[in-house]
Amino acid sequence: MKHSPIHEHHLKLGAIFEEAAGWDMPAHYGTWVEEYQAVRQTVGLSDLSHRGKIRVTGDDRVKWLQGLISNDILPLQPGQGRYSSFLTHKGKMLGYFRVYVLLDSVWVEDVGEVGDATYQALRKFLLYGIKAKMENCAESWGLLLVSGPKACVTISAAFGVEMSDLTPVSAIAAKIGGHTAYVLRTEETGEIDLEVLLPADILHTAWERLMEAGAAYGIKAVGSHAREALRIEAGLPKAGPDLNEEIVPPEASLEGKAFSLNKGCYPGQEVVARMDTYGNVRRHLVGLVMKDAALPPKGAKLFAGDREVGWVSSATRSPQFNQVIALGFPLRDFSKAGTELTVEFDGCRHPATVHTLPFYIKS
Repeated sequence: MKHSPIHEHHLKLGAIFEEAAGWDMPAHYGTWVEEYQAVRQTVGLSDLSHRGKIRVTGDDRVKWLQGLISNDILPLQPGQGRYSSFLTHKGKMLGYFRVYVLLDSVWVEDVGEVGDATYQALRKFLLYGIKAKMENCAESWGLLLVSGPKACVTISAAFGVEMSDLTPVSAIAAKIGGHTAYVLRTEETGEIDLEVLLPADILHTAWERLMEAGAAYGIKAVGSHAREALRIEAGLPKAGPDLNEEIVPPEASLEGKAFSLNKGCYPGQEVVARMDTYGNVRRHLVGLVMKDAALPPKGAKLFAGDREVGWVSSATRSPQFNQVIALGFPLRDFSKAGTELTVEFDGCRHPATVHTLPFYIKS
């Protein structure tokens, strides 16, 4: 099992760990609801160093990626980013990530815990003669997530970086401990989310600075349990549980976000274009509200009467609504808000109501 470079910091804070893509990462630090509230009300700090991180360099770096991934990155200027995916020839999702174009490189950051899957999928297409080099930075670079209403002032106080003009899926360079690092505006919790991408050697310095800068606001270390509740409330699907080879991008409502219909050919493009042309999306990503139920496992089946109509992909107990909520993929005829379904697990069927996404909208 791999450990984060700041594993000792987590131990000192009393972290309870769980496996995430082959890494031993914090699930919570005692009471995950308090971590959740810190993000909603002030600021929280998470270690995402287990996330997939790929650096692409070379003269052909943009052109090479452009021909493989589902979104159009040719128009991006340094500091700009976009969501994208990597599809099979049948249009199924092999990867879901954010792509950031920088002056001398392109960074690909997985949205989800999928280990080296994206790296292994893309490297097969790095053929002889292509002027591009792909570096797997999963262990050599770290990633911290600062989330909440006080995220910007915390980052600014810690690193002297002005955050106010940074829009979602964009990046700026910063100097931390004498090294070049990047601050990324992302989307993870429904609040302001800023990631710090930096060499693993200075991860501990950045963590300490952020904890010190956020102390005035009651900053808390945040584990995966709180992040899952925040993410699902915000209606944000991720690679692995929600986005995988069972799904094509239009089914997850990623139009205009993670795929382009106009950029030209890429693997799976014909399937996605056909769905757009004929409107034959088979299922839809929806929210589900379950009253008086335990947490359904990933893959729990959805039923309309006795007919199986889909599955649950992620679930949590929502502090905001004080009930179990989930993301799921019912057939399109059963995806309208207010539709009554049941979820089968533990030998029983539990009532669930389809809910529009997101569950939570920042006021």
